[in-house]
Amino acid sequence: MGNALTKSQTISWLADKNEMTKKQAADFVDSLAALAYKEAKNCFTLPGLGKLVLVNRKARMGRNPQTGEPIKIPAKRVVKFRVAKAAKDSILGKKK
Repeated sequence: MGNALTKSQTISWLADKNEMTKKQAADFVDSLAALAYKEAKNCFTLPGLGKLVLVNRKARMGRNPQTGEPIKIPAKRVVKFRVAKAAKDSILGKKK
């Protein structure tokens, strides 16, 4: 399995692919991330890739792995990323 691209490698690739400077590509990536963080509570969608959604988790019972004693895990809000169908099909191939 190959290594994941670093932020600077991603910015370099975007700059080369779209004929822009690395600074412009870095500003674009930072602006996109800032927009995603700001809009995540309203469901931020990146077409063809997926969406960030805010999900409320219910309180539940868990177990301490060291002692085995049951513990109560409180309710909380979490951020999830739901991958778009187009991305799944592109990466995994279409189901037969």
